[in-house]
Amino acid sequence: MNWKPNCLIAGIDPGRSKCGLVIADRVGGWIEQAAILEPEAALAWLGHWRGEGLASLVIGNGTGSRGWLHAIAPLGMETHLVDEYGTTLAARHRFWQLFPPKGLRRLVPRGLRLPPRDLDDLAAQLLVEGHLKRELKRRDSALIRTWPAP
Repeated sequence: MNWKPNCLIAGIDPGRSKCGLVIADRVGGWIEQAAILEPEAALAWLGHWRGEGLASLVIGNGTGSRGWLHAIAPLGMETHLVDEYGTTLAARHRFWQLFPPKGLRRLVPRGLRLPPRDLDDLAAQLLVEGHLKRELKRRDSALIRTWPAP
């Protein structure tokens, strides 16, 4: 990737079996990449991005956050632990903003719509947005489920 140093901020919605992970350009206001990964793969990507100029990390204070704080300490980056209360419902709302329902799904009342995939990446995005106090845009609508090792 071709990023400016210290403009990158990552967000992680930690979990024991899967994690939402995003990396964003805090200056341009874009989510550059987003994924739902196993914890080991997410940690490998954070280490890779640290070498490419990742300046700071926003991490949710929910499931597994203590273990994550210990695991990322050797990376030596600025870390912000933030409250993730309500991010699951907010991620569902954001999903339908980014990917409006089509066909018959448009007829289902908004409160009854269930997204067709996991939302951990959107929860991570919302953690970063809450920290930056602004909404970020996505360059690509495709979610990457598995990334090759960095």
